[in-house]
Amino acid sequence: MPREIAKAKAARAKKIIAGLRRTYPDAHCELIFSNPRELLIATILSAQCTDKRVNLVTADLFKRYRSAADFANADLAELEQDIRPTGFFRNKAKNIKACCAALVEKHGGEVPRTMAELIQLGGVGRKTANVVLGNAFGINVGVVVDAHISRLSQRLGLTKYNDPEKIELDLMPLVPREQWTLFSHWLIWHGRRRCAARKPDCAGCEIARRCPSAGKV
Repeated sequence: MPREIAKAKAARAKKIIAGLRRTYPDAHCELIFSNPRELLIATILSAQCTDKRVNLVTADLFKRYRSAADFANADLAELEQDIRPTGFFRNKAKNIKACCAALVEKHGGEVPRTMAELIQLGGVGRKTANVVLGNAFGINVGVVVDAHISRLSQRLGLTKYNDPEKIELDLMPLVPREQWTLFSHWLIWHGRRRCAARKPDCAGCEIARRCPSAGKV
């Protein structure tokens, strides 16, 4: 949508949000967790992996490792094998051990509640921190930007950027702060159920009227 003025974009974004909210009233984080530490670990594992596969792995993983100290003290080779199905398991295992060691050493084994503290942990960037803050603590600091959100925000003409942090900065003024976490879920659910990367269902899309890419992808 070329040269769309800020006021018009904000008005269109408001209608997009309303449409997504109506379509996905039950949208939520699809990673299974029972506490902030489990969500933190699951989110690290979700990089380049589906939530469904992560949930299959963590069902056993969280029975074996029941605290930050358990992960921090884990044998690296064993942890790698425990998370192998999620892909990139060597790097993820190293990050999980470093992350949990920092939780034990600096935070008494508990997950901190600030962006500044979270992004100091191994394997944790803004996306992971936003997931944990929004879904484990109900704290809206920013907007999660994953592959679905990046793709959809571009298709919807809400950003022109590919960089996640620049996309986040574009989205934050367009969405009420109290909806930042939910907005991420709405877009993720829409990306999984309607707006696929290769073959989006524009004909059945509930927000096609608000999308400059409808029928053009």
